Amino acid sequence: MLHPYILGLFLIGLLLLGVGWGSQWIARLPLSYAILYLIIGVVLGPYGIDLLKIQPETQFLERFTEFVVIVSLYSCGLKISRPFRLSLWSSTIRLIALLMPFCILAVAGVGHWLLGMSWGAAFLLGAILAPTDPVLASEVQLEHIDDSSELRFGLTSEGGLNDAFAFPFVYFGLFLIDDPNLDNWFRQWVAVDLVWAIAAALGMGILVAKVLILINKRIQASRGMDDIMVDLVALGVILLTYSLTEFVNGYGFLAVFVAGYVVQQQGVYPEQCRSQLEFITQIEKLLEVATILMLGSLIRVAQIQAFGTQAIIVACLLQLVIRPVGAWLSTMGDRIHPVTRLLFGWFGIRGIGSIYYLSYAVTEGIPGEVTAQLRWITYLTVLISIVIHGITATPFVAWHEGHIRDSRVQ
Repeated sequence: MLHPYILGLFLIGLLLLGVGWGSQWIARLPLSYAILYLIIGVVLGPYGIDLLKIQPETQFLERFTEFVVIVSLYSCGLKISRPFRLSLWSSTIRLIALLMPFCILAVAGVGHWLLGMSWGAAFLLGAILAPTDPVLASEVQLEHIDDSSELRFGLTSEGGLNDAFAFPFVYFGLFLIDDPNLDNWFRQWVAVDLVWAIAAALGMGILVAKVLILINKRIQASRGMDDIMVDLVALGVILLTYSLTEFVNGYGFLAVFVAGYVVQQQGVYPEQCRSQLEFITQIEKLLEVATILMLGSLIRVAQIQAFGTQAIIVACLLQLVIRPVGAWLSTMGDRIHPVTRLLFGWFGIRGIGSIYYLSYAVTEGIPGEVTAQLRWITYLTVLISIVIHGITATPFVAWHEGHIRDSRVQ
């Protein structure tokens, strides 16, 4: 009898060959690679050959998704060549400062009034589902450093930043679950988890990147580096920036994105930057495959029956009402093409960042009855997002770019 492990290796190998050899053909289909990974993940899980036996309670899921996110955030920073000026980053600022809080509050309202959750749990749900995923949104993000599409720039920079800026609100939800009396902790939350952690992340991201750029410049000038080893430097930058920022209680997610952006803007070797981006992108794709396979293996029929209706309510309202309305309102008054504004609202892709925040919240300790509800609403919302955005990403982006091109010609 064929061992499940060998069969699993066969299926994963077949999957990798299929998406590699058939990439041009798959790109023309109205679906994303994530949907294919998800299907194979189900086959590898308990309803298939039972090879992947990941439990949602394990800390491994938290740590693995954490690493996937920081790699993707650095990649987002490396892709952005636009200099930082408020006028040039207007769409990003609006998506972060206006849209994200709007989505958090709206989802919290849905959780409290429609699903009967406590305000603490509902607010935590809003924070968990707030980030636009930088991993699964690769189809609609910047494809290369010099991409000037406002839609791609906005979604790339939003995905790079709101995975970090959602963290204070996750803490807010955790504190509110533990103690509903704001007077006991609100000032500390503002001072430590909002002001200090963000400021420390920005400072460390800039400082670490500039120091490493200086060291890299001197090494290149004195004796150079092997081309392959140069790519490994990118992983060192990611891990050093993240860990040093966490040492000073800053948000490592934000620092890693900032470091990637600083390296792209101030690095003195453009060819090295492009090489590192290609290297990180390949790692990111492999990590995406592994994460979605695990997510597919986590699917359980009993939990879908128990929480499926709630998840559909949250996912549909978030994807079809809250995000589109919030994006349209947030970009009012800005000189952004109406089609771009519409797609800012549609491409609110939920994914790996939400799974990380959920795992982090569970590890920090939340009541058991809250844990199951949050877990399966989050998982199922991510699954729904993978399917609907996987089907619509390619045709909608093509429609957008064609529409923008035609409007410029006229």
